[in-house]
Amino acid sequence: MKRDIEILINKSEITAGTRGSSLGPEAVMTAARKRESDYFSKFPIHHVQHMNHLLDTTVKFPYAKRIEGLVHVFQSVSSNVKALLDAQKFPLIIASDHGSAGGTIAGIKAAHPNKRLGVVWIDAHGDLHTPYTTPSGNMHGMPLATALGEDNVECKINEIGEEEKRMWNLLKSTGIDDPKISPEDLVFISVRDTELPEDKIIERLNITNHTVDQIRESGKEEILRKTLDQLKDCEIIYVSFDVDSMDPKETSHGTGTPVDHGLSAIEATYFMTELAKLDKLVCMELVEVNPCLDEKINKMAEVTFDVLEATTIELEK
Repeated sequence: MKRDIEILINKSEITAGTRGSSLGPEAVMTAARKRESDYFSKFPIHHVQHMNHLLDTTVKFPYAKRIEGLVHVFQSVSSNVKALLDAQKFPLIIASDHGSAGGTIAGIKAAHPNKRLGVVWIDAHGDLHTPYTTPSGNMHGMPLATALGEDNVECKINEIGEEEKRMWNLLKSTGIDDPKISPEDLVFISVRDTELPEDKIIERLNITNHTVDQIRESGKEEILRKTLDQLKDCEIIYVSFDVDSMDPKETSHGTGTPVDHGLSAIEATYFMTELAKLDKLVCMELVEVNPCLDEKINKMAEVTFDVLEATTIELEK
């Protein structure tokens, strides 16, 4: 099904623990220009409001760093995604850090409040922390908790203040007040770096994770089949691709939290292009390129552009 693609550029990096991911979207554009590709002249481009000026200020909430800015970013992402979907467009998002992906999911549900949403989360990390459980306070580890409406107080290690709690609840209620997705409609691919509170919530909610070892043992085609079978009752699907899902030894360390033993670029491209063929697919997102951390001179952005270009070919068929 040919999509009417419009690109959303989100340069927000306030939820990451390292600096430089706000340059990621431009790095991907640079990779396209290096190839003399006209890719970024083909589609309308919109920019999401970011709050990166907060990086120059003192952190107010240690267990939800810069959450006061993330509330605004969530609202901007959500409203942009909803507006595009309402106009029958296909939002293709190139974002800096992963923390605002909860706003993407909120926007999808705001546009389709009565439709069952499936999420394929291709990432090295579970992103299921909350202010109650986080060891770092970095909110790029929390977007799926906002989408699930989870506090995970069973694993609480932090005491948070009333203002922190109020803003956390605002994130969870962006778009619609209720949880945006159900645990059975969430599929992890390549997640391999989680912490105990996340392990506990994955076990409690019985969230599916197709590990790299399982992909190699069963074959990527079988993992795709299982993913689609699990989400067969979902009416719409969103795919979120974090570049740290890939193995940094093959790509580069040009991302905020690289983890060894990840997907190959071929495997990542396979999942993205096959998922792009789905009629149910309504939105895709690519995140976490950080050229400041790239020891191979923008290699991560170049690999990401390859994935993006191959995926777009399928989206336009």
